[in-house]
Amino acid sequence: MRILGRGTTTLITGASTGIGRAFAERIAADRGDLVLVARNADALAALATELHGRHGIRAVPLAHDLDAPGAAAALADRLRAEGLQIDALINNAGLGIHGDLTTQPLPSLTTQITVNVTSLTELTALLLPGMLERRRGAIINVASTAAFQPLPHMSVYGATKAYVLSFSRALWRETRGTGVDVLAICPGATATPFFTTAGDDASVGPRRTPEGVVDSALRGLRRGRPTVIDGTANALSSRLAARLPERAVLAIAERAMRPTTRR
Repeated sequence: MRILGRGTTTLITGASTGIGRAFAERIAADRGDLVLVARNADALAALATELHGRHGIRAVPLAHDLDAPGAAAALADRLRAEGLQIDALINNAGLGIHGDLTTQPLPSLTTQITVNVTSLTELTALLLPGMLERRRGAIINVASTAAFQPLPHMSVYGATKAYVLSFSRALWRETRGTGVDVLAICPGATATPFFTTAGDDASVGPRRTPEGVVDSALRGLRRGRPTVIDGTANALSSRLAARLPERAVLAIAERAMRPTTRR
């Protein structure tokens, strides 16, 4: 299923802001129904009301914390209870913390793994069988350009996004010919509230727009690609990282991500 729009229901995690919200607005404009998932119940309800009023689509807000134990299974139970069939899944929820491993509280490290990896994997595993049975579906996983090289001072975040990229590529191969498409979209720095948590030191280069990321992802989905890097400069730097010696890549990343003193 390479088009998300009329006649489909798409579940988006991290839907209340940033890239998730941009996906929701684009799909609603194409008359696709939505299940909107994030922690902020008020923001979700307002977005659902806005999209329904503007486009006449069904938008179901489900406030849900993907960092909670068994979060993905609990969300799948809620979908069944509501009678919601999911045709497409956009795993957008994620977070990163800037700083050396030894300076971070342990919960901040495990939260990144739980949200970025565990819940993403479990939710995909729970919703994919229905798509395969119907021979129709799509999964978009939001990875990052951080997936292409080690990331000093954001080591856990970079590792989680490398997982998302590898997982998505393998799943793309597993689902070939089934009617289900899988894509990893890899943004670089993007103008979203991500940096409220990660900090401005986590931002390298100009920030692209969430709408541009969505354009790249949907174009890649239509073409059946397993991976898309958003932005020409991001694509060039990510491909260059794969060709440089490891020490050079680490040195470049170290200079880019080193914490700075800000006034």
